[in-house]
Amino acid sequence: MTASILVFPGSNCDIDIFNSISSISGEKPNLVWYSEKIPKNTDLVVIPGGFSFGDYLRSGSIAATSKIISHVKSLAIKGIPILGICNGFQILTEAKLLPGTLILNNNLKFICKEIYLKISNNKSLFTKELPNKIINMPIAHKMGNYRVSQNKLSELIDKNQIAFRYSSSKGACDSKSNPNGSVYNIAGVLSENNKILGMMPHPERFTNIIDKDVIMKTILKLILKC
Repeated sequence: MTASILVFPGSNCDIDIFNSISSISGEKPNLVWYSEKIPKNTDLVVIPGGFSFGDYLRSGSIAATSKIISHVKSLAIKGIPILGICNGFQILTEAKLLPGTLILNNNLKFICKEIYLKISNNKSLFTKELPNKIINMPIAHKMGNYRVSQNKLSELIDKNQIAFRYSSSKGACDSKSNPNGSVYNIAGVLSENNKILGMMPHPERFTNIIDKDVIMKTILKLILKC
């Protein structure tokens, strides 16, 4: 079973996720340069964090127009799982594979710290076997403020497409636990078929840290059958 990691000019978390997948699965994923083709045997597509094309125009906007994202869209139609982390999440929204958009944090500053997440959807391919309702994870972004219209937010809630929400250690999703101003404390969203996940936090940065790499292990075990 094979994972393929997309690499754009400006990606800087591709090796992190490569090492994470290699460590957990025992198999080396493909690193696919944005002008190349995604291998046919791919079982999971990962779009890593970083600053694709220098975040010019808008984070993820240039990468979203590349040919390889057209290929990703084709794979999405076939039901291949897709995971976008940080800049990868931004690219997925720009490519309209996920709803909403990500703008500058409320404080207009880059934020790098550990936060708590409340799991809102525990039935998706990515989250259905997570053992805890509250998990700890790092964030590192300047444009992580998730925005969506009120009507679309209601739809996301009704269709159970919200994967994670920023919370306190006890699960309170309030303004105090919201690091960037995201509407409804949203930290990650799913596609309608639950096969695409975009999230701002970085699960790959907790790989091999005891009791903290639960998401990456769960995702890989479910999708890659490690």
